Amino acid sequence: MNDDTRKYETRRLAVWEGDRPPGDPVAERVFKELYSRFVWNGDPDDDHGLNEPATERISAYAAALLERWPNETGETDDHPVWDDGLLGDATGPLIYFGVRWNMAEEVTAYAAQVATSMGLVCFDVSRGKLLP
Repeated sequence: MNDDTRKYETRRLAVWEGDRPPGDPVAERVFKELYSRFVWNGDPDDDHGLNEPATERISAYAAALLERWPNETGETDDHPVWDDGLLGDATGPLIYFGVRWNMAEEVTAYAAQVATSMGLVCFDVSRGKLLP
């Protein structure tokens, strides 16, 4: 795969409020439950879920990431880091977002560090791994 193709691939991360799961399989189940509750409500005609406002902690988390890598234009197609705008993917106690492939390692490490410092759980959905 060449670099032009990879720049459009993403690493998917999820960060949520709650107790840290004891391992990857439990974290994946928790993520899927939160996703079905807050992102996609199961209605095949509605792919936007319940659209609850993000909690204060999740909003603060997103703001911390945007402080480091701003999305000043609001555009998502050509943003060097965020695949889909970041804040639009925060709902209730969950944020689920994509990171461009070329920035995945740096952003994932920082995202996990910020989540941990805020008492949030960070899960690499693409790899099925709970992040430290």
